[in-house]
Amino acid sequence: MFRVSGRKLIKALCKFIMTRFFYVTVFLVTYFFSKNSIAQFPVPVDSIGTTAIYKDSSIFIDWANQCKIIRGFQYISTPLLGTTLVGDSSSAIGKAGENGVVSLGDGGVAILQFKSPINDGSGNDFAVFENSFSNFYLELAFVEVSSDGIHYFRFPATSNTETTIQVGPFDYLDPTKLNNLAGKYRTLYGTPFDLADITNHALLNKNSITHVKLIDVVGSIQNQYGSNDINSHQINDPWPTPYGSGGFDLDAVGVIHNQTNTSAINEKEFQIINMYPNPVTDFLKIIIETSTPYSIYLTNILSETNLELHQLSHTTSINTNDLKQGIYSIKIIIGDTSKILKFIKL
Repeated sequence: MFRVSGRKLIKALCKFIMTRFFYVTVFLVTYFFSKNSIAQFPVPVDSIGTTAIYKDSSIFIDWANQCKIIRGFQYISTPLLGTTLVGDSSSAIGKAGENGVVSLGDGGVAILQFKSPINDGSGNDFAVFENSFSNFYLELAFVEVSSDGIHYFRFPATSNTETTIQVGPFDYLDPTKLNNLAGKYRTLYGTPFDLADITNHALLNKNSITHVKLIDVVGSIQNQYGSNDINSHQINDPWPTPYGSGGFDLDAVGVIHNQTNTSAINEKEFQIINMYPNPVTDFLKIIIETSTPYSIYLTNILSETNLELHQLSHTTSINTNDLKQGIYSIKIIIGDTSKILKFIKL
């Protein structure tokens, strides 16, 4: 028979208990995470089900070519520290990963423009890039769009991060609790946005987005400083970040759908060259290069026909003075094919 010393027996027993404890702990954490992830949002980069888009993806057809920056404070509760210092407007122009970043600071703003307006295609329409060094150190920003550079409409942002304890300057966030907030994914991976997520409005033409605005989320859980999501829930993210590189660090905005991409298809299939101005106040012009007679039907958002034209020339001018403000559809029928375009009446 083998004799086992008391010390060895206790050591073996402890090892057995700790091993079982480890596996039980892993099981419980995994189970808890999966149970609480059911009603949450897409997972981090490199995980099955992520919506992150790498900067070199062929899905991107354009990048922002103009940017205006309105700096935010390094520490909004201590304005004497001044505004952020890292980067400038040129840092957010062009492809992600090539021109550095611009730090917005607490509540700072970036307004970007493009060579061709973004439009509401199938699925995601553009993506915003931030420079987080990991999947979980995330600095966030609201995203708004405009079709006239005056009226902006915000994506319905959601943050389910708990707010009982302030997320510190170097603490982590769970990206599965975040939706429609820029900065959800790490550097070189864009957070995508689908224009269909924004509620329709008479002053927003989703098929002609000329401006994208990024607004740094002040992640403080103090009411006098913090930001709220669509559900009036405080957004808790790393704060304060009283540095020259504080706040959301904008790298780039990549375009997935725009009017140039769409019009190339139109010219081939429908021979539609141009429709302008959009938005319109008095006269809308449509230029079509075709020898085939075509018809135009103008309808409002309720699909009520306001105008019907037939046998038109290359250039058609439509008087919109009598139309009420709102979004209208133009249906153009050429032979056996048709195309629907949209415009906004101011």
